[in-house]
Parts: sequence; C-alpha cells; structure tokens
Amino acid sequence: MELFEETLAREEHFAGRVFSVHVDAIRLPDGKTARREVVEHSGGVMIAPLTDSGELIFVRQFRYPYGKVLPELPAGKLEPGEEPLAAGLRELREETGAAAGRTVSLGQFYPTPGYCSEVIHMFAALNLTEGTPQPDEDEYLEIVRIPLDEALRMVLANEIADGKTQVAVMKIALLRDKLT
Repeated sequence: MELFEETLAREEHFAGRVFSVHVDAIRLPDGKTARREVVEHSGGVMIAPLTDSGELIFVRQFRYPYGKVLPELPAGKLEPGEEPLAAGLRELREETGAAAGRTVSLGQFYPTPGYCSEVIHMFAALNLTEGTPQPDEDEYLEIVRIPLDEALRMVLANEIADGKTQVAVMKIALLRDKLT
C-alpha cells in the first residue's frame, strides 16, 4: 500500500516569529479525505559539548511552557539560510563560551512528527576551548557540568526530560569510544 498523503488545500491560521500554523485538507492512501493541523518550524540545532575529562556542559534555563527550569544541552533555532553546524557552533559559543576543535554529527531528531515540521540537527563538540558565554539579551542561563555517566543516569531516571538532550546523551554514551 502507498502511504503518501496528498495535500488538497491549505488554510493559514497563524504566522509568528518562530513558527506558523496551517490546516490542510488531504487525501488519504485509500482515497478518503481528512484534515491535518501542522506547525511549520524553521528547524533547530543542538550541540553536545563533551570535555576532555568526560563531562557534558549543560545549560539550565526556565522553560515557560512547562513553568520550570530544565537542564538541556545548548540548542537554538536555525536562522534563515543558516547551516546547521554553523548554528550549533554559534549556540555553543553564545550559551557556554566554548569553541569546538572538532565536531561530529549525531544525526537529526524529529521532536513531534505528528503535527510539527521541526527538525533538530544534533552535533557533538569535542576538543573544547573555554571562553566567556555571550547569551542573547533575553536568555538567562546557568552552566552546569555533568559527567557523561551521571547524565546517562539522569536521563534514565527522567531527571533530564528534554527529548533532544536525552537522545544526544544516549548517542554520546553509545559512541563514547569512537568520539574520544
């Protein structure tokens, strides 16, 4: 069976700075029609800074939709036309002050494929050089270093709830011998 869904019509509902929302009429593989609500997002990047001593550099920040402070690996949205690796290196510098001597792609992450087009490009940052963070003017962060094994334990105990961070921590733990 062909699984493709054909777009028949689109209604734009909202266009904001970070995302837009539209509702599409679609044709299902069996010929019936249905609706799909879609959040269009420009995409994002996440970079996992791993120190030579085996610590990951996290940032803690307040996440308004959840009303709490979350530990996350440095991340941000892609600017129009920006290459994912360049964006990751920018976020690394802004949020932690560090620069990477080497990077390794950790692939892509689709956080909510049922209704959102966002793709997060993930990288490991290695051979770090320390510097001074330069967060955006509306960004308030606390930098925290967590040993990789402890970060993995925290993921498994759901003490780190952010999806992209969970995936990156587990990938780095599995790839640790190839990264160092």
